[in-house]
Amino acid sequence: MTERRLATDAEAKALASALRLRILRICVRKPRTNKEIAAILGRDPASVLHHTRTLVRTGFLEAQEERRGARGAREIPYLATRKSWHLEAPALDRSMLDAFLEELALVPATEAEGTRMALRLPPPQMEEFRTRLKDLLEEFAARPDDPAAPAWSLFMVVHSDPNRP
Repeated sequence: MTERRLATDAEAKALASALRLRILRICVRKPRTNKEIAAILGRDPASVLHHTRTLVRTGFLEAQEERRGARGAREIPYLATRKSWHLEAPALDRSMLDAFLEELALVPATEAEGTRMALRLPPPQMEEFRTRLKDLLEEFAARPDDPAAPAWSLFMVVHSDPNRP
């Protein structure tokens, strides 16, 4: 299992934005320019640039070798460093959920699969459950990408159930 360290204040602040989390997802496997990121997000490149620079400054994105665009313009592609996978946030904030919901809204309902369950386990069994889930996620995260395969997204949260005290 990957050891995670506590995020610094600057790192936590950089990740406290649904838009920045989506930018990281866009750049996780393929370097993208600010213009490409903005087009995918349907946003203005100038407003996206601020977020891109914040992610670069905090080490979540890394500038790649400069290239020339179609009209000879200077373009800098950015690639996610996967640094966020190794951080533990002080508390789960809404930005991760908001990013997930924004992305889910773009997917046809027939292409989304979901489940929800309730558990009542003693603490040692709950710890085993969490450990096994983390280990499974780590195992699949470590597998190499198949560029020919479709891309998938997963969002998972384990929380105490306020409806069943």
